[in-house]
Amino acid sequence: MGAWLTPGRFLFVYGVFYPDSDIFDGKQVVFAGKKAEEYVFEKQDWWIKQVYALGKFYIKAQFGTEEIDYRNYRTDLSVSGERSTVNFRQETDTISRLVYGFATAFMMTGEDQFLEAAEKGTEYLREHMRFVDKDEDIIYWYHAIDVQGEKEQKIFASEFGDDYDAIPAYEQIYALAGPIQTYRCTGDRRILHDAEQTIKLFDKFFLDKSEYGGYFSHLDPLMLDPRSESLGRNQARKNWNSVGDHAPAYLINLWLATGEQKYADMLEYTFDTIEKYFPDYGNSPFVQERFYEDWSHDTTWGWQQNRAVVGHNLKIAWNLMRMNSLKSKEKYVELARKISDLMPAVGSDQQRGGWYDVVERLLDNNSGYHQFVWHDRKAWWQQEQAILAYLIMGGALDSDEYHRHGRERPLFTMLGSWIWRMGAFILTFLPMASPT
Repeated sequence: MGAWLTPGRFLFVYGVFYPDSDIFDGKQVVFAGKKAEEYVFEKQDWWIKQVYALGKFYIKAQFGTEEIDYRNYRTDLSVSGERSTVNFRQETDTISRLVYGFATAFMMTGEDQFLEAAEKGTEYLREHMRFVDKDEDIIYWYHAIDVQGEKEQKIFASEFGDDYDAIPAYEQIYALAGPIQTYRCTGDRRILHDAEQTIKLFDKFFLDKSEYGGYFSHLDPLMLDPRSESLGRNQARKNWNSVGDHAPAYLINLWLATGEQKYADMLEYTFDTIEKYFPDYGNSPFVQERFYEDWSHDTTWGWQQNRAVVGHNLKIAWNLMRMNSLKSKEKYVELARKISDLMPAVGSDQQRGGWYDVVERLLDNNSGYHQFVWHDRKAWWQQEQAILAYLIMGGALDSDEYHRHGRERPLFTMLGSWIWRMGAFILTFLPMASPT
């Protein structure tokens, strides 16, 4: 081992800090690979094997050894891991994300069982979670269904605390994630029609057609009105999810599948909106995420107040660079660089590795740090966004520094937890040069 301890080599050391001492007593050393510049996850087939194993695990965990039947899917399990067989809830977004994982795993491995799981999941969403509004010529998606024996109750408005009794844009957005990725695999025209009719919902009701532009975050479930007083704190609001989540959830994949200019135009519109309104660098190293109708800052909303979600900043960076591969704009690169340069110091653990969750956007005058809002834990999806951001930034801009971050972040996550959306960042760090 002594021969492996060369200067500048990246490694993890586990041990003990002693009080009132500069001594760190190392007990265990973990190397990234056998050679100084070797990282195990850069082997040609490493990610493919990981995604294959994850896909097989999900199929076994959800469906056992029986035929794949999404009636057996459960959003929640009991404390002991048991699934209810009589009364249970199935949430649209969680099924859609699982379907996205299966479709992506099929793209990476060619395993037919993953394609079967993606197709059956998409069909289940279409049969049970989709509502076709013929009067408005739109499609929208239920929040969930409650199953009681042989009966099924549709839950239209969201029952999540932040969005209660409203139709949040992000739920409609993520309902398309799995089906559109499946469409890339199968070319099923019914899926494309669902997407087209859901985008009509966005353009007809969520889109702000005034001089302000952008997409509202919530609709009243009765009148489909974003300005209804019944929405309370969500009345006439806009946020990161309603503007920025279209691209990574479904819109980039929809353009890749079709090559249609209208989807490229919608992508450009959302990214131009982000670049124009989200930066707030005169006040904070973090972007602003919540807005009133006129794009003035909403710093008192619910749990967010004037707080930053680290992963949302990183998510903006990698999505800007993907968009830049489709339509190059210097302002996209400038903002992506700004975020990527600022985030390590204010959003990551510089000693142990990994990325934090939610922090105060403004500095605390006493500590000089952006304080943690609730805890210092590192949510899995924040790590996912960091991996995506720095792998894409490093590859697109040929930057050694971004590449370094892109290599170190997967190691932290490998040593900690394997629960990010399987395959999500494998396909998404590929450039958007053409729909093929």
